Amino acid sequence: MPKQARPSTGEQARQHALAQLRQAILRGDMAPAQRLVENELAEQFGVTRASVRAALIELESEGLVERIRNRGSRVRVVTVEEAVAITECRMVLEGLCAAKAAVAVTDEQLTRLVDVGEAMSKAVADGEPVTYSDLNHELHALIRQFSGQQTAVELLERLNGQLVRHRFQLALRPGRPQKSLGEHLAMIEAIRARDPQAAEAAVRAHLSGVIDALRE
Repeated sequence: MPKQARPSTGEQARQHALAQLRQAILRGDMAPAQRLVENELAEQFGVTRASVRAALIELESEGLVERIRNRGSRVRVVTVEEAVAITECRMVLEGLCAAKAAVAVTDEQLTRLVDVGEAMSKAVADGEPVTYSDLNHELHALIRQFSGQQTAVELLERLNGQLVRHRFQLALRPGRPQKSLGEHLAMIEAIRARDPQAAEAAVRAHLSGVIDALRE
């Protein structure tokens, strides 16, 4: 089957390069400090260097890429202290989303949250940290979605993109899933009880634990 033609120039080409680069960084396919060579990326994505350069500028504004003087671009390295600062911001925004979700959530959405919680418990029991990490990401995304607070959602998506490497490393740390499972289940239970204050407190307690783990 022939490959679908991709635009090599213009706005569509920039968007294509941007989407491919962002996805590769967020998936961890490109490691922190990895050099991003415009010629190589242009050839890989079938676009011009100008399209790649424009995409890199956009990703720099998102905090995913950094430009080093006279050395070009690389995947941004997020230090532990930066990760802590970002997580402190997450505490406020995700706490808000959880409180909103506790008020706005439907019965169907509650069932979905409970199902994710049960799957997380199974992943811990089965010793599957990667599955647990994926479910962890899904749970937080669902709570943001169910909150209806689109401004907070957009801000969190930008912040969370910078924490991919740290979050994955935490998920693989021995004993971490077992410790955070109860925190996640408490978040679900507070939303299930439709208690916005308890939901916000549960998220803040969980992310406070994340900060402690980052500093260990």
